[in-house]
Amino acid sequence: MGQSTPIGSKTILIVEDEALVRFDLVDFFTHAKWRVFEAENADEAIAILDEHKEIRVVLTDVQMPGSMDGVKLAHYVRERFPPTVLFVVSGNAPIPESELPVRAMFLPKPFDPYRLLRQIEDMARP
Repeated sequence: MGQSTPIGSKTILIVEDEALVRFDLVDFFTHAKWRVFEAENADEAIAILDEHKEIRVVLTDVQMPGSMDGVKLAHYVRERFPPTVLFVVSGNAPIPESELPVRAMFLPKPFDPYRLLRQIEDMARP
């Protein structure tokens, strides 16, 4: 795997309520030598982000239990942590770009984690 990373930190927060999907992504990024944080819902994600300011990539599912969905979480992250690279994923209909925060990317499920990693690494290149 390449060594380029967004904003100098190989850290990612995966927010996914489906345990098997989350486990697969955590496993993939861990094997790619990333520091991985995981959350089942937005409330857990916010607590992790507040404690670990080094997180530079957030991947969040749209549908999840709790106080907010993934789109609202993405807006929260963009407002509180502006440099964060954001991916919003869903197995349902695509989210219109106008509903996403600035510079957030939508990924339809299922997606190829290798392609996602290349996309993140490409974003880090000058």
